[in-house]
Amino acid sequence: MSVTLRIPDSVARSLRLPEGEAEERLRCELALALYAQGILSFGKAAELAGISRYQFAGLLTRRGIPRHYGKEELAEDLAYDRGK
Repeated sequence: MSVTLRIPDSVARSLRLPEGEAEERLRCELALALYAQGILSFGKAAELAGISRYQFAGLLTRRGIPRHYGKEELAEDLAYDRGK
């Protein structure tokens, strides 16, 4: 499944971001918000943001967003470790 998010032109033009950075920054902001609300797991939020887990952890720390760690995150970490 793929989701396309359409942002009205008036809103896109109002973003205070360099044009080339808009999509990357919006993906990162969306990943942070969905993770903070418990909608996405840590690994999937990092994937959505397009950055490593290590970078995403640093971003969470800088934003003051607490790290959730439950069964799903443990399973992801174990699967990631086995994949090395």
